[in-house]
Amino acid sequence: MVVSEDDRGGKIKAMQNETPVSRISPEVRTATFWAVCNTIVLAVLIWFGSRNLANFDAALVGYTFGTLFCVFGVTYRYTMWLQRPPTAMYWKRGWQVFFRPRHLGHNLGVWGKKVGGEFALNNFIRRRSRIRWSAHMLIMWGCLLAAAITFPLVFGWIHFQTVEGNMEWYKVYIFGFPTFSFPIDSILGFLLFHGLVWAAFLTIAGVMIAMRRRMREHGAASVQHFAVDILPLLLLFAVSVTGLMLTASYTWMKGHGFEFLAIVHAVTVIFTLIYLPFGKLFHIFQRPAQLGVSFYQEVGAREGEAACARCGDTYAPQMQIDDLISVESQLGYSYEMEGDVDHYQRICPRCRRGLMALAQGETWRGFVPEENL
Repeated sequence: MVVSEDDRGGKIKAMQNETPVSRISPEVRTATFWAVCNTIVLAVLIWFGSRNLANFDAALVGYTFGTLFCVFGVTYRYTMWLQRPPTAMYWKRGWQVFFRPRHLGHNLGVWGKKVGGEFALNNFIRRRSRIRWSAHMLIMWGCLLAAAITFPLVFGWIHFQTVEGNMEWYKVYIFGFPTFSFPIDSILGFLLFHGLVWAAFLTIAGVMIAMRRRMREHGAASVQHFAVDILPLLLLFAVSVTGLMLTASYTWMKGHGFEFLAIVHAVTVIFTLIYLPFGKLFHIFQRPAQLGVSFYQEVGAREGEAACARCGDTYAPQMQIDDLISVESQLGYSYEMEGDVDHYQRICPRCRRGLMALAQGETWRGFVPEENL
């Protein structure tokens, strides 16, 4: 069939006039929506918490915008992660099994133990290696202490004012409300005003231990990548060291080089906040969700095991097998079977290996003549 020039030109013009179809997936729209909402909520909290920016330090506006971007990025990535079928199933089932009335009391007790043992003390790392545990504990508590001090101060939620009529005392204001007072030269004042110094010392020590392990242990060095394993440590080290240099400048050097150091410190902090949603440090936000996985496994095991449809032995929680079949269907994997067994997941791993061997034997029998068997 011959296509005329007019027909070809008409088709080209029609294709050019077609309205492009939006390729933004529902998952992206959902993640963007929650990211924008959380960013707006934080901005509103900063506005009201600082009493309409009356207690907000304009010199810290760069830190504030870096934090807002970090919140947007973390929320976006976390929401995208939660929308993956396996993660979504664990997330939904984890909350369901946690709040089941017959398991709620036990779950609350286990939750307290896990928060104290697995998160506060990092026992799951200590069981693997004392060195790794030391590095994680120092970095974790150093960063938590720094965050607990820095963000309320940056947002204007906490500020200090001298007590009226007594210049030797400070009063602490939280969200604009006066709380307690303390002498400037007291031990409490020394600890409060140098809180970031203690946090920096903890973080630097943890970074040094982690870097030593990456340089001395060949197993760790063989699988590490700069952007994933080295860059986060360098950023934490840079933030801590530049912060200590600021303290040294106004304490012992009469403010010499303070402006330059303040800019360098701001750059390192803002870059770290921007990097946070995209690098290894994102696991800080993912790790708490794994509590739901442990509750899911424990409750599933207590509610009953699935029996193999071939040999009758139990091999996994029944709830986990049913959810696995559902997730595989969502991902487009079809393992349905004909006969007495409706799905391949109803068969235990040992029987699957046996069926694989039988299938390979039948296939081999089809290619080899009978006289050669």
